[in-house]
Amino acid sequence: MQPASLDEQQKSPKNLYIDTNFYIICAVSLMAVLAVSSVSPAFPKISLALNVNPQNLGLLVTVFTFPAVILGPIIGVLADRLGRKKILVPSLFLFGITGTACAFARDFNLLLLLRFLQGIGAASLLSMSITLIGDLYAGDRRTTAMGYNASITSTGTAFYPIIGGILATLGWYYPFLLPIVSIPIGLLVLFALKNPEPKGERNLQEYLKHALKALKNRKLAGLFIGSAANMVLLYGAYMTYLPELINDTFKAPASTIGFILSSVSIAIVITSSQLGRLTKKFNTTTLIRASFILYALALFTIPLIPPLIANVWLLLIPTTIFGIGIGIGAPSIQTRLTEIAPKQYLATILSVNGTFYGLGQTLGPLLMLIAFSLGGINSVFYAGIGFAILTLAVFRYCTCL
Repeated sequence: MQPASLDEQQKSPKNLYIDTNFYIICAVSLMAVLAVSSVSPAFPKISLALNVNPQNLGLLVTVFTFPAVILGPIIGVLADRLGRKKILVPSLFLFGITGTACAFARDFNLLLLLRFLQGIGAASLLSMSITLIGDLYAGDRRTTAMGYNASITSTGTAFYPIIGGILATLGWYYPFLLPIVSIPIGLLVLFALKNPEPKGERNLQEYLKHALKALKNRKLAGLFIGSAANMVLLYGAYMTYLPELINDTFKAPASTIGFILSSVSIAIVITSSQLGRLTKKFNTTTLIRASFILYALALFTIPLIPPLIANVWLLLIPTTIFGIGIGIGAPSIQTRLTEIAPKQYLATILSVNGTFYGLGQTLGPLLMLIAFSLGGINSVFYAGIGFAILTLAVFRYCTCL
């Protein structure tokens, strides 16, 4: 691939607030984080409406995130060979059509199939939005665009559970109507996005060869494991089973579930905005280690809250702690990867990290399902504590060598 020239990059307005390209990219990023956080408040109602065992609801997350695990590295190569739009536009259409179709499913197996197809559409959205920022902007404007895009994405993640919770009070299927917005976004990408397309090709075999070579680096492997662990805890213990706890133990409505789930994203937005100051006092490795201690502390706190409806808002304490952990841990992993990765393989290594990210999203609900099956809802959070501590030990081992 031949990167966009500086002249091409400078065609975009210097002020991102008036840059149509940037708004389209942010819209794509918002779609990338829509399909889990907006529907998780509806999980208890789905269980009742479709007669599904609550412990199987995690499959709605697993089948959605699994395609990214397989397709992640391949998508980067195809985008370099065929062009960004040829990957992104069909992905947005598939995401919107199959996601909206979920609202009309009345069989759990059909719902799972549609979620799997939606996951195929979603697999490229986040990586392509970040790639487009790299194509269109240079220097300080690229850094600024990355920061704004991350903030907007986190804000979406914060408000989607609220929106999904409110819609779920009308019916479990209403939150599944939200992905229809991706269809007009796909049209905007096709006709309004002005981006330089790659002129060269990258060989798939070479791409995978570099990815496997990166995995042999123990420090990089530790970061990959840390990235996957973040998603195991977020999508397993938090996104999938915390709504069930709030519904069954505290008897709270779907709207309350949405507000509580959104608190972690608010904490992420606030904490991430202060990361620059934190890195002046602590190195990124220390912040990553601290994040897993915070995860364990948050998960330890949840079962201690007395199961009374009046106490449901006390859950904001552990969710805020958990959000602080994600806010310092996840971006620190990305920063550390760019610090130690060989520059000529940086895109490959970041793509592999994205695969581990998807792997964590996929395995999280499955691992916590095992814990739920063995010991009930509180066992999910105890298992999360053990997983966080184990990950911390593995990460320390990998980074100390």
